[in-house]
This record gives sequence, C-alpha cells and structure tokens, in this order.
Amino acid sequence: MLGNFSYKNATKLYFGENALQFLNDELPKYGDTVQLIYGGGSIKKNGVYDEVTAILKANGKRIVEDGGVMPNPTVQKLREGVNLARENGVSLLLAVGGGSCCDYAKAISVSVNCDEDPWDKYYMRFEEPTCEIVPVGCILTMAGTGSEMNAGAVITNHEMKLKIGHVFGEEVMPKFSILNPRYTMTLPKRQMTAGIYDIFNHICEQYFSGEDDNVSDDLAEALMKSVIRNSLVAVEDPENYEARSNIMWAATWALNTLISRGKTTDWMVHMLGQAAGAYTDATHGLTLAAVSLPYYRHILPYGLQKFVRFAVNVWGVRPEGKSDMEIANEGLAALADWMKQIGVAVTLTDLGATETMIEGIADGTIILKGGYKTLTRAEVVQILKASL
Repeated sequence: MLGNFSYKNATKLYFGENALQFLNDELPKYGDTVQLIYGGGSIKKNGVYDEVTAILKANGKRIVEDGGVMPNPTVQKLREGVNLARENGVSLLLAVGGGSCCDYAKAISVSVNCDEDPWDKYYMRFEEPTCEIVPVGCILTMAGTGSEMNAGAVITNHEMKLKIGHVFGEEVMPKFSILNPRYTMTLPKRQMTAGIYDIFNHICEQYFSGEDDNVSDDLAEALMKSVIRNSLVAVEDPENYEARSNIMWAATWALNTLISRGKTTDWMVHMLGQAAGAYTDATHGLTLAAVSLPYYRHILPYGLQKFVRFAVNVWGVRPEGKSDMEIANEGLAALADWMKQIGVAVTLTDLGATETMIEGIADGTIILKGGYKTLTRAEVVQILKASL
C-alpha cells in the first residue's frame, strides 16, 4: 500500500532537437542580467556556448560569465559564484552543462541573499532558505543526475573532506530546463557511461525500500529496463539518437521525485559514494558503481523479497527450482555483468582510494535509515573495504 504523500514539480521542460529555441520564450520572464554558468569550456568547442549567448544577446541580456565549474563543485567555487551574482545584481542563473553546473546554480540561488555562510547553513545544519531565491534555468549537455528537474545540490568541501547533498524545497527547482539529446553526444564515452550508471542507481535508491507492491516500484522497473536496453545500444553506437534521447528522458524521470512517492527510499550508495568522492574527486557515477554491489550484497538478506523481484522483473531471472537467495544473487550477478558491458565495473582502488583512506571515508559517510538495514559504522568500513 502506498503511503500518504504530496507531489508537485514546477519545472517546465523543453525536450528535443529544437528545444533551445524555447529559451526565447523564457528569458523575457526575468531581469536583464544573466549569470552564465558552465564547466571547463567544452561548450565553447562544440558550439553550444555560441548558440546560447546569441539568444541571450538577442533578448537584450547582460551576460555575467561564470565558467570553470568543476565536476564536483567546491564550496570555494560556490562562494566565488555567490559574490559574482551579488556584485552584478544577477536576475537569472543559467546553467549550461551537466548536473554539476545545475547543482552549483541551485546552491548559488539560495545563497546570494543569505546573510550566513551557505556551507554552514545548508550543508552542516541542513536548514532551508529563508531569503529570496534567485531563479535557475538549465540547458543540459549531460544525462545522468536528474538535477534539471529536482531541488538537489551537492557541494564538496575538500578542506573538511566532505561531499554533501542538500535536497531543498520545491521553490529551488529550476524554473525551466532545456534538453536536447544531441548535446549529450559530444561527451567522452566514459562520461556517458558514468551518467548511465548514475541514472540506474537513482532508480535503485528509491526502489530498494519497502516491501509493498505499488505503482512507484512498477514505474521504477520500467525505467530500469529502459536504461539497460538503451545503454547497450548507446555503448555500441553513441550517435544513436533514439537511444540517447531515451536515456536522457529516463534520467529526468529517475530523479524528479515521482518514483519516490510512497517510499522511504534508501540513498546509502550515494552516501558511501559521495564520501569516497570527497577523498578521490572521482566521477560521481563511478564512485556509485564502485560501492553498489558490495552494499547490495550486504543488505540483500534484509530486503530479500525485493531483490528477488528485482532479479525476476528487471533481469528476467527464471525462479523455477531456485531458492529466494539464489534468485536474488543471480539478479545481482546480472547487474554486475551489465556494469561490465557498459564499462563501469570499477573499484574504489581504480578511482584512487587506498586502504589508509577507509577510516576517513567512513567518518564522512552520512548514515540514513530509509533502506532495509541501518548500517553501523563497522558495517560502513566493511562495505568500503569490499569496494577496494
């Protein structure tokens, strides 16, 4: 039985090869100054920057450049972006890039008019904004995080060795997001596959909680099967528009809060992966891939029936003549095989972690209670060691 819940998602999406033209419809809703947020400069090489700035200028906008957003946005970069927005009286934060740019923009949005340090207020005390929020728009160039249609923002503090996400209220969601699957085709294959695993794990984090037979789980299974099917096509043919568009659309629905309705949700893979990422600065999707299987093997006995369902409904495992434990383990074996096929079968060692980092990573792992087993610190250490 589904629990009681509310649902609202106010982000307007424009999807397809001609989606950028709708930026002309959105820009008149905001003031004259736009903070243009982007990463290392790939959008200048592939032409997206020129397309976007041409539309901004045609609409009479003053552009405040904010490039150099790193894959794991830092608190130092956040403070720089906040100062830039304050000094220029920015009226719209326009993120052009992947989830890191979108997350960074949302973190700025709640900090520009805040009279406290954003790291302390939002990432240490997990408070909600009480100030005016600067609106955010996103133009996506990478599919994976779902940040284009949710209120989450992950920030890294290297000095404290912490990588923490805050899911804000609905008022922080992007006002609009523009999704052109063609833009994702300029990514290196490793980034594409890391994004694919990020999508898949977002679904798993919500799916592996509760035992009820509900619509949220049915939707999650359909999304997982779509990601699996299209990922195998995209890995062989990265220019396949149908596969890349399906992956992009699945990424949005994997984390726009829809399939979490009526669920407690887990998110421990993300807590483990983010803590490891604070030490290694590795690609987010790959840190998730490194810790997923050790974590799922550990909690499998506590959520056995859901892992059986996962094996049968998602991976097509035939249950005849097998125990529940055998079925469930066969499902995880199928997951491991798929991870190898798409190229994300990595360990924390592959990503730069060492045995000496384990205690520190464990200290930085936030333990949540929504999954099948609330971990002890000793179990966190055990799982991390199994991930090396």
